[in-house]
Amino acid sequence: MVRGGFLTLLHKETLRFWKVSMQTILAPVVTTLLYLMIFAHVLANHIDVFPGVAYDVFLVPGLVMMAVLQNAFANTSSSMIQSKMTGNLVFILLPPLSPGEIVCAYVLAAVLRGFLCGVAVLAVGAWFVPLPIAHPFAIIAFALASAAVMGALGLIAGVYSDKVDQLSAFQHFVVVPLTFLAGVFYSVQTLPSFWQVASHLNPVFYMVDGFRWGFLGAADVSPWMSFGVVLGCLAAVMAWAVLLVKSGYKLRH
Repeated sequence: MVRGGFLTLLHKETLRFWKVSMQTILAPVVTTLLYLMIFAHVLANHIDVFPGVAYDVFLVPGLVMMAVLQNAFANTSSSMIQSKMTGNLVFILLPPLSPGEIVCAYVLAAVLRGFLCGVAVLAVGAWFVPLPIAHPFAIIAFALASAAVMGALGLIAGVYSDKVDQLSAFQHFVVVPLTFLAGVFYSVQTLPSFWQVASHLNPVFYMVDGFRWGFLGAADVSPWMSFGVVLGCLAAVMAWAVLLVKSGYKLRH
């Protein structure tokens, strides 16, 4: 049974990003549009992707997933660090909410923001590039599960960080490299063998590759393997986040 406290926290986290939707929803669309215009124009004749697939068609799903992941991470991480710095975190910890309810409320709000960003970017991208849709249910499943992974990871980063610059370092040295090196702008099959192996060690690669498979029906690895990796990562980061909240690490002073 869903309790009122859980719904209240979920509502609060949703309103937090929705009230500044110009920054949280529309700004990623503008950024992604710039990526599309620049990379599709510059790299279209220099990168080989899947047979019979134009580069701009290949690029758009990757940009959509990148927007989903980065914004899901930003939602939970920024909310947690702001609550810690302003001191209002106590009002979340005092009510009779279980650690699982707290984590799920934060993560679900992050999933919603990531999904809305993805829909907005997809709408703009589809206006420029006609996209095929081979497996619509796979598109939704990969988007939601991947956003949940990054939402939980953002919550973990927010708990560990004491200052904004620490959180910023985590985002710029972990999240951004993982997303940019996940095959968003290229097929990993075009890389040298060493970098192909390195790409397969990157869990974000499976999120991007499986999501792109939903559109194109073509992928670098099995979509079932990709979804298994995503679900495994989701279970791991959710358990980690729940344990952190339960322990009160850097939350109760």
